[in-house]
Amino acid sequence: MLKDRGGNFGIMAALAAPLVLGAGGVAVDLASMMTMKTRMQDEADAAALAAASALVTMTSTTPEKAKEDATKIALNFLKAQSAATPTDGVSKSAAAASVGDTDTANRATVDIAESANGATGKIFKVTVLNKQTLQFNALTRLLGQESIAIETRATAESATESKNALSMYLVLDRSGSMAWKTNTPNTAKSSCPNYTESNWSKYPNLKATSPCYVTKIDALKTAVGDLLKQLNTADPTTLYVRTAAVSYNSAQDTAGNMAWGTSGTSTYVNALVATGGTASGNAFKTAYSRVTATTEDTAHKAKNGQVPTKYIVFMTDGDNNNTSDDTTTLAWCDTARKNKVQVYTVAFMAPDRGKSLLKACATTEANYFQAEEAADLIAAFKAIGERASAMATRLTK
Repeated sequence: MLKDRGGNFGIMAALAAPLVLGAGGVAVDLASMMTMKTRMQDEADAAALAAASALVTMTSTTPEKAKEDATKIALNFLKAQSAATPTDGVSKSAAAASVGDTDTANRATVDIAESANGATGKIFKVTVLNKQTLQFNALTRLLGQESIAIETRATAESATESKNALSMYLVLDRSGSMAWKTNTPNTAKSSCPNYTESNWSKYPNLKATSPCYVTKIDALKTAVGDLLKQLNTADPTTLYVRTAAVSYNSAQDTAGNMAWGTSGTSTYVNALVATGGTASGNAFKTAYSRVTATTEDTAHKAKNGQVPTKYIVFMTDGDNNNTSDDTTTLAWCDTARKNKVQVYTVAFMAPDRGKSLLKACATTEANYFQAEEAADLIAAFKAIGERASAMATRLTK
């Protein structure tokens, strides 16, 4: 009987059956594990982002209460996501756990770290650890393993609004041609002297005519006013913005001093009177020297803790009287670019040479604006204001 081999296959099959069935069960459970882990990662990502987004809006509560509420949002989000997806293979306690359950505390954790963002802003880092248990099917359990714990982790970062510290210097043309009319009617006056290139020789004795048109210098004052208004809106407590202006005609005028806010610059610009020729070289040089002075960085560091972005806004409506001023201006424009000063230029109803100068001076092509009407000038300064006063709010990962 010892040599009889009959029935060996049956015995071997019986012995191997648990292993074969177990292997089949493992294959099924491996697929379930991958599906479950992908779903859990999506849930953790969404929960972390929801909590991070909520934190930046919780400005009227204490930091401790904000973190508590954000944690509840993340856990509730996990609960809602789990309830919305099939729970086959997931332990009942993990799928049905509520925010207050001890089981939830064991299976999902939310960590919130807070750090400073500039002088007044905050950065929140939310980390969600999602834990669930996958119960193996009966075939896999033949191998002696009942279940396996699966973990996924997600991180989201958000920041409360934080203004970009900036120092801006305006270089503004107030030459005689800035007294010429635009094509925009001045509805505040029934008649006025409407100066043009052809009748400028009669200044200041030109007779009033109707309708009255907005002058280029008045359009400039309105445009600058809109730019400064945007800066004020972005920085109502004058914690981040410093501005100044210098005007020029055939020579540079007395330059304004960099100061917090915009009131000094507004007063300076509103007092401009259009007379004389055009020479921009020294005015641009002065603007560059003032905006890049070490005192600017020192002032910002003491008040808002930031290194400011430096801006020069250069505007003209004509050609320099001497080409040497073009050369001087371009040399300082190049210096500004090399030293990371953002130069915006606006050619307002300017001739071709003036346009070419401003195109070459702008930091990039996108920093050059060509305005042919008063509305274009206002829109150009508005766009500059929007870019300069942009606030940084970010959600990542």
